[in-house]
Amino acid sequence: MERGADAAARALELVLASLEDSKAEDIVSINIAGKSALGDYMVVVSGRSNRHVTAISEHLMSDLKDEGLGSARVEGLETGDWVLIDTGDIIVHVFRPEIREFYNIEKMWAAPDIEDRLH
Repeated sequence: MERGADAAARALELVLASLEDSKAEDIVSINIAGKSALGDYMVVVSGRSNRHVTAISEHLMSDLKDEGLGSARVEGLETGDWVLIDTGDIIVHVFRPEIREFYNIEKMWAAPDIEDRLH
């Protein structure tokens, strides 16, 4: 699979299709290319319960592996409150709704650059 923006965009399509297939809720994708060295996209979704969060995450990891993107790093799978899946190009956060609301990371990434306000 080739690298760069095309590969990231195709991987994003795969991620979003997998999340929709798992009935993930409130799917938000944020383009962070140029804003962060972490990756090109951040995707934030909710699952209805710990079990749903875990099922969404496991389904996504299986789909990634099937497409040759199986080297994703995963954290938080044991508890099912907040699972982070890092494919390199895409960072996926799968939350239970109350955990997502508490951390509110979409708002943090949508905020204007702090450095711009300091100068």
